[in-house]
Amino acid sequence: MADGYARLTSKPQCVIVHVDVGTQGLGAAVHNASCGRAPVLIFAGLSPYTCGGEYRGSRTEYIHWIQDVPDQKQIVSQYCRYSGEIKCGKNVKQMVGRALQFAMSAPAGPAYLVGAREVMEEDIEPYELEQAHWGPIGNAALPEDAIQEISEALVGAQEPLLITGYSGRNHDAVIQLVKLADTVRGLRVLDTAGSDMCFPADHRSSLGLRYGIHDRITTADVIIVADCDVPWIPTQCKPKSGTRIFHLDSDPLKQQIPVFYIPAEARYKVDTSTAFNQLHTYISTNPALSRTLSTYHDRWDALGKEHADRISTIRSLAHPGPDSTFNVSYLTSRIRHHLPTDTIFAIEAVTLTAFVADQLLPSLPGTWLNCGGGGLGWSGGAALGIKLAAGPKRFVCQIVGDGTFLFSVPGS
Repeated sequence: MADGYARLTSKPQCVIVHVDVGTQGLGAAVHNASCGRAPVLIFAGLSPYTCGGEYRGSRTEYIHWIQDVPDQKQIVSQYCRYSGEIKCGKNVKQMVGRALQFAMSAPAGPAYLVGAREVMEEDIEPYELEQAHWGPIGNAALPEDAIQEISEALVGAQEPLLITGYSGRNHDAVIQLVKLADTVRGLRVLDTAGSDMCFPADHRSSLGLRYGIHDRITTADVIIVADCDVPWIPTQCKPKSGTRIFHLDSDPLKQQIPVFYIPAEARYKVDTSTAFNQLHTYISTNPALSRTLSTYHDRWDALGKEHADRISTIRSLAHPGPDSTFNVSYLTSRIRHHLPTDTIFAIEAVTLTAFVADQLLPSLPGTWLNCGGGGLGWSGGAALGIKLAAGPKRFVCQIVGDGTFLFSVPGS
């Protein structure tokens, strides 16, 4: 629930669990929060560190010895942006503030704090912190030379392509990317839907949602990879030799993925909403680039026809069979037809995700939330958290597949 609420609102949520076993019980949820960039603060107790009553909070139960492990933080630290121990009551607020700074700074994700009972029972004098001093890191922008180079590459390309995955967490990034696509006529956008809807499916530049495989990846001569963990799978599909690739990302080195590489000639640690804004502003105000773009009417018309043909193909799949059987395309199309336009979808369809996306055609920022990780069972609690955040007037629909409904332990 905390994960879903945090994803929709970008406001950090808190989860409290019981020592090492409670931490282990989080299991795949921490993996999903990390891959899905969900700002969640996890707090867990530690077994008391005194045995004979030396401090208030000393051990009083058999289990206090059994649950005393060498380093409890190691259970989840590799998935967390920060892990730390509260060692005294006098700086507890500073420790929480620091953990939240990490959780909220891009790339957002879980932070983990632990504290023993002696610390939790310590007497301290009341104190306050200036909360304005404990905010996340501010957004980073492209340097001026990069703006010019990428802009000129996009405008001069025969087949420019932008691949994204989680830029849509910031709803303004969707707006700025639409402006960029409207400016660079001929730019196609492939949404890998790592965790959010990043580009409206009803826009003529949209190639829809696919996971690392699309013919346009192999033919593009300029590719922008923007906030994306897996733009393509090289053994299945990869850019042709000579393609110019630029990587714009809040985490371009993928510091929590030991093996990652794309042949980008330049990579920038940036806020993609800011970067998209810089690019379309520069291009639209540059006389030479604007003159070039004014000759691209045929490209714009071709995108429109290509998109219309793709939508027609998608709709042709949404029909029951002659024996009254039906496939996931037909089922999803009926769900889309009967639900409000602004329905928020919590998607965990796994191997059927692309078929679901094709029929839902998500076009409003914040209306498609995907797990982003590999821990099945995310959507049950996430859908409840999303609904709690969205309020009573917004409809939330959970779509599951590959057993994920059971993985979410509905009986709990």
